[in-house]
Amino acid sequence: MSKYTDLTKILMNLPDFVFDYIQVAYDGESINTQIGYSIDIKIFLEFLIKYKFRSMSKAEDITAAMLGKVTLRDLNTFKAYLQEYESEYVTATGKVVKRIRRNNEYGINRKLSGIRGLFLYLYKNDYIDHNVTDKLDFKKLHQKMKRPLTTQDVLRLIEVLYDGENFFEGRFKASYLNRKQRDIALFTAYLGTGCRVSELVNLNICDVDFESSSFIVTRKGGDQQEIFMPIQVENEMIKYVQERLADEDTKETDPLFISRNGKRILPQTVEKNLRGYCMAAGITDPDKMHPHALRRTFACNMIADGVDIKMVAELMGHKNIEVTHRYYTQYATEKRKEVMRGFDIKGGN
Repeated sequence: MSKYTDLTKILMNLPDFVFDYIQVAYDGESINTQIGYSIDIKIFLEFLIKYKFRSMSKAEDITAAMLGKVTLRDLNTFKAYLQEYESEYVTATGKVVKRIRRNNEYGINRKLSGIRGLFLYLYKNDYIDHNVTDKLDFKKLHQKMKRPLTTQDVLRLIEVLYDGENFFEGRFKASYLNRKQRDIALFTAYLGTGCRVSELVNLNICDVDFESSSFIVTRKGGDQQEIFMPIQVENEMIKYVQERLADEDTKETDPLFISRNGKRILPQTVEKNLRGYCMAAGITDPDKMHPHALRRTFACNMIADGVDIKMVAELMGHKNIEVTHRYYTQYATEKRKEVMRGFDIKGGN
């Protein structure tokens, strides 16, 4: 059974508005991400049936209007419930099995994030008249922020992107040459705009406007935003679009970034290719080999250049500035370390 079948089975037992939300908010995300958030919402709806809407028997019967009656107290109770709760599932032989589930702070916050996204979607589309999750506090996480790429990392990565023929051999070299301009355009756009991988892979050719030096992405939640390209990004994008349109069968409504079979490139493929480029560049830290590392690097570089944090939040597509503030905190910590390590207790003389 494929994961797409698994996702369909989950969504068939949930309200139609959940299906719509998953399709809009996580379009372009991995199938695992879509399944994960669908399950999180299922857990929330089952909690509501157990503790609030006791007359209901099926999650799929819950309406958006009923979610409009959810209170902050309900949400805080759900947050406490997630620490340890009982769930059940039916095996292939029809046996009902019960299990105790537990979540750490990260797991609880991920589930709350999916619920908050659902409420925001319902509010923005006039299913409910207020968004109670705006008042919800997430669990405080005590974890170290993942590091962005250093300047040296970025320079080595760019060198491999532009001159991969000097780093790869055999079929790896042939594969690189076939996708060279695509990957240069894709990864410079990633480094130069801070967009999410899902936003970039979902671009169509017609979304790029060279007159305004920008392209239009669909953010999480369905909002569209115009992203202005740095000169280097625009130059590489022009070369790539010209390469695409040189094929007479290519239409402007076609996907911008395509795989070797002519289909829209998948986020998993982007991650796999980036890992190969990082390995060739001598970047072996697993955190730096993930596409989100490029987005994280963009944010930290913006903050280091003195760009206002509210502007960084807007450029990143963060609805909650606290998310952006984590990057600022990480940058500030590094600067404090730099200042203190260079401090001379004898004074400047």
